Amino acid sequence: MLRHRSRLAAQVALLPAMLIALVVYCGSTGWTVWISLTSSRMLPNNNFVGLRQYEILFGNERWLVSASNLALFGVMFITISLALGFLLAILIDQRVRAEDLLRSVFLYPFSMSFIVTGLAWRFLLDPTLGIAKIAHDIGFTWFEFDWLVRQDRVIFTLLAAGVWHAAGLVMAIMLAGLRGVDQEIWKATRIEGIPAWRAYLFIVLPMLKGSFATATILMATSVVRLYDLSVAMTNGGPGIASEVPAKFVMDNLFERQNIGLATAAATSMLITVVAVVAPLLYWRSRAEKAAS
Repeated sequence: MLRHRSRLAAQVALLPAMLIALVVYCGSTGWTVWISLTSSRMLPNNNFVGLRQYEILFGNERWLVSASNLALFGVMFITISLALGFLLAILIDQRVRAEDLLRSVFLYPFSMSFIVTGLAWRFLLDPTLGIAKIAHDIGFTWFEFDWLVRQDRVIFTLLAAGVWHAAGLVMAIMLAGLRGVDQEIWKATRIEGIPAWRAYLFIVLPMLKGSFATATILMATSVVRLYDLSVAMTNGGPGIASEVPAKFVMDNLFERQNIGLATAAATSMLITVVAVVAPLLYWRSRAEKAAS
């Protein structure tokens, strides 16, 4: 009886949060999807037009460039962040000196917002202010680094800043996984004479499926929400070379007063998130069950 009352009290305490989640999050999502099916412009209306906004959206060059930029950035960002974070975790797992200091240094970029990261990298990569100017001032006049203003390479400057920002978080997740590996496994590999790199690659790496799934989910959600880094570093330029979907949504919502097109773009992003994150959540669940 006492246990039943405790459970009921917990459910009552959680009821406001559940109602907020249903009304605010689910309600807002449903409203966004509905508005994307209407002819809304400056103000929302209920004039149903079906998939007309999506036809306009996927015929819009700026949206297609934004989507391709996000796909390229996302694949490379997640891959490089996972690889670099795992290598950093292996480095720190060797019980090196000043381990606490190294952990803090590698994790520090993640403590800053993407706005701060973007502004810092914009200064560093600006051909008239940053690394290139410093090189010219000390006599290396032949040195050029103008990727920030080149349409074919500007997306890689966003990638470099994003990886610098996120690799420390991946390192922390992977290091927690490595510290959970049974020491008997390491003793067995040493007895068998297995090289350390093979032990990490073929024995330890499969054991960290849960850590990789968690890090991948976090990186994937960061990719879809990518907005402030692009605005701070390039504002989508030069031209629309570094445009991303979130900026497309914000510009159409607040500057172009095209709510229907903005919500269609937001709904497309939501569908993409669900399509990417749902399999990753399932993978993490399977990995945790296998580990237990």
